[in-house]
Amino acid sequence: MPTPSLFDIMGPVMIGPSSSHTAGAARLGKMAYKLAGGDIRKAVMYLHGSFAATYRGHGTDKALLAGLLNLNPSDERLRDSFALADQKGIAYDFIPTDLGEDVHPNTVKFVITSGSGETFEITGSSIGGGQVVVSCIDGMEVRFTGERPILITAHRDTPGVISRITTLLYEREINIGNMRVTRSREDRTARMYMELDSLCGQDLTAEVRKIPGVVRVKMLLPIDESDGGRKGEAR
Repeated sequence: MPTPSLFDIMGPVMIGPSSSHTAGAARLGKMAYKLAGGDIRKAVMYLHGSFAATYRGHGTDKALLAGLLNLNPSDERLRDSFALADQKGIAYDFIPTDLGEDVHPNTVKFVITSGSGETFEITGSSIGGGQVVVSCIDGMEVRFTGERPILITAHRDTPGVISRITTLLYEREINIGNMRVTRSREDRTARMYMELDSLCGQDLTAEVRKIPGVVRVKMLLPIDESDGGRKGEAR
């Protein structure tokens, strides 16, 4: 077993009462905000296990919504997230549900609708001490913690596109820690999620965008609890 850090023992700086049910929930919401590109018009949150049983008492609902507003767990405005969402015209709902026996007790599935009408589905768990894991994005199994940069691309499903992207990372000495690719036979497109071991220069997304066949590129920087909701924005 790894030696626990001081963060694991004392927990994060946060608005209480629970690191798992509030701090972790806010981090999950913030990751969903980033993955959806920040343009959220509606969010339905399906709560599983302990989240479903205690979300009102532990403020999990307020924390999830605060994250979707790009607030940090330590932000005092977390308590007012319902009012803030109403002011922004964001519709939201919380639905207790059962996501299966193999799912962590503190799990939420976000179904998010953007201003353009695009829908995103993101499932993640709060695993203790404010730490989180995103396990599914739009039906594809992943494992992202929000502690490393994530490069997301949408591209034509043709030979050479992924190779050119990985070559670009190799030339910059950026290691790939985790990678998932999903393909659509209907329109011959693909999406790729890459968790990187190191921070990337701001021009990386521009270089990836130049690769023939790449349609969209998004870089999600690590969640920084001290950023006040300014750093780590979706690009």
